Amino acid sequence: MKVHTLADLKQLRREMQRRAEQEAAARAAAEAARRAALERAEHERRLFERAVGPVQRLRPHGRVEHAPPPPPPWPRQRQLDERAVMREALSDAFDVETLLHTDEHLSFRRPGLGPDVVRRLRRGDWAIQAELDLHGLRTDEARERLGGFIRDAHRQGLRCVRVVHGKGLGSPGKTPVLKGRVHGWLVQKSEVLAFVQARPADGGAGALIVLLRATSHGRA
Repeated sequence: MKVHTLADLKQLRREMQRRAEQEAAARAAAEAARRAALERAEHERRLFERAVGPVQRLRPHGRVEHAPPPPPPWPRQRQLDERAVMREALSDAFDVETLLHTDEHLSFRRPGLGPDVVRRLRRGDWAIQAELDLHGLRTDEARERLGGFIRDAHRQGLRCVRVVHGKGLGSPGKTPVLKGRVHGWLVQKSEVLAFVQARPADGGAGALIVLLRATSHGRA
């Protein structure tokens, strides 16, 4: 505010006085609130003492209260990456028919393995150590489940597992679509040495018995 006349000076003085009064009132109100809070805390302390009786402050124990450790991080991105790699690794366009042996039942064995491996696998010389049931799964879900199952079984040192794909009786036209897909996916897995159709007691045409490569810690 510019002062040009005596009236302006008087007006400025009144404005400054008004502001000083407002600031003083604000400080007084803050002080009153502080005192009221202290009185309230003191009143509550006295009520507590009357309720529980005399109390004595504990001596400092000198220990540090550590916060509990946070839960381990969930490797969500790694799991997504592994699923993506699995989808890319197992192709539905893979032609498996030329690799299957058309004996009494369809079977598969890696080049270099003799037919005795298939005969022993079909005979049950290797005990079934784990099983995966793909009933009712969509193709994408079945592919991911199968890839993960074979990978985990091999890491655990398992040699013989059963994969139940069903006979396709619930599929449109009663065509075993998943059965052919499972054949193709298993052939593409490097951990798989051979597989045969299960014996009737082990699932028959609706399941496969799969022989996995041995690992350094695997069982014979």
